Amino acid sequence: MADFPEQPTRGAKPAGEDVSPWALAGLGMQFFAAILLFVWVGTWLDRRFDRAPLFLLSGVLLGGGGSFYLSYRQLTKPRGSPPRHNDSTPTS
Repeated sequence: MADFPEQPTRGAKPAGEDVSPWALAGLGMQFFAAILLFVWVGTWLDRRFDRAPLFLLSGVLLGGGGSFYLSYRQLTKPRGSPPRHNDSTPTS
């Protein structure tokens, strides 16, 4: 007889699936706020130094790219694993 893996019970979460939907919504708001802030700063710098699209485009790229990178790191971070300690003392 073939052994089948245990079927998950109704309402059970798969291993490592402990991400809240509110945390994901927070990542979207962080992405939006970062782009908005960098666009505002870029527009202000463009007016101050009379370099029309230069700082605005730089702000969009820095805000969007940086926020995307941080969101990606947050979403691909391993979950459920115990924290590693860099302690060199032996354990028995």
